[in-house]
Amino acid sequence: MSATENPAVPDDLLEPSASADPYPALHELRAADPVHWSEKHRAWLLTRYDDVSAAFQNKAFSSDRVRPLLAARAERPDQPEATTAVLGLMASWMVVSDPPAHTRLRKLAAGAFKGQGIARMDGMITRIVDEHIDGFLRGSGAQDLIEHIAYPLPTTVIATMLGAAPEDRDRFREWSDELALVAFGAGGTARAERHERALRGLREMDSYIRELIAKRRTDPGEDMLSALMAHDGDADHLSDDELVAMCALLLFAGHETTTNSIANSLLALLRRPDQLDRLRREPELIGPAVEELLRFDGPIKVLIRWVVAETAVGGRTISPGERVHLVLAAANRDPAKFTDPDSLDLGRAPNPHLAFGKGIHACIGAQLARMETRIAVSRILARLPELALAGDPQWKPSLASRAMETLPVTHGAGRTS
Repeated sequence: MSATENPAVPDDLLEPSASADPYPALHELRAADPVHWSEKHRAWLLTRYDDVSAAFQNKAFSSDRVRPLLAARAERPDQPEATTAVLGLMASWMVVSDPPAHTRLRKLAAGAFKGQGIARMDGMITRIVDEHIDGFLRGSGAQDLIEHIAYPLPTTVIATMLGAAPEDRDRFREWSDELALVAFGAGGTARAERHERALRGLREMDSYIRELIAKRRTDPGEDMLSALMAHDGDADHLSDDELVAMCALLLFAGHETTTNSIANSLLALLRRPDQLDRLRREPELIGPAVEELLRFDGPIKVLIRWVVAETAVGGRTISPGERVHLVLAAANRDPAKFTDPDSLDLGRAPNPHLAFGKGIHACIGAQLARMETRIAVSRILARLPELALAGDPQWKPSLASRAMETLPVTHGAGRTS
């Protein structure tokens, strides 16, 4: 391993100030040591746009990062049972697999997304957004925008897409929260028990989805689960275990990231009245505006890769068995790629941000996440013309996720339609 030339560069991405605002530290890291070995995280931190972009195409950087952890734990019988069990359940997820397994799973999943007709879901999503805004408007004074809108919205959409009963939506939210503790690298008080909590949630969700699979076999519908099962009986189809894994992935990936996209977008706009006013005057700008908001403060800070072959990045040698953190938050504000990257410009073009990754592992649900964010931001701004911050947000201590716990706002009377 190559020793870093700048050991004093701040690199603790779980430090409270880095959770609240990671960008000053990331700017310093990118300028001083853009390919940096972090003892804190036991990983290489890549912070330049070009390096991160190239890493998505580099076969030395594997997404199959769960199985190596399982193999290492097999040699250490003292490891907590819950940790091993959670990793075992996550090992088959498409997002942590490489070709050819990834190619097969993504092809089957892509067919289901196409069959679901994401582009035609705007009416359903608008209805769900308005239902949550209606509930929000029944409150007064300072309220948490995340609790009432940004947090429940994505799980309601996902549960509806999977054909779950409306009364089960809260269970989906609970499972997603437990999964996120592991998938996004929680810090703080949740860290010690996160695997036990995630295991309970995974087991409950596994049982629920298997019951839903059995129902759809006898009574298929127009939902995503039925679409995923459309190849039942074909030579190549998703097994029940793979169906459960795919549904778990849709839930965890779609909930946390979309909640963050909506909340971070609204915070950025409320802190920049000029851009907020511009979007109110030019609502047709919402498409490029969402792309800029994703670049400016996207839902994911870090994507993790496992090194399977020796490779060189920025003059550093990275060896097999090491981990690499692709720091999307730093890449998306790289001044070598974006003019005035710390400014929010809703009309920025071109805007080749990496918020949803790139290449074969680009987020398969990106179209849905964009649609939810566009509709939520548009409807909130239209129906809450007096929306204003009521205090500072509280940020989650998370390595991978750029997520708030709370976003206190006031809304005035609002509009009924």
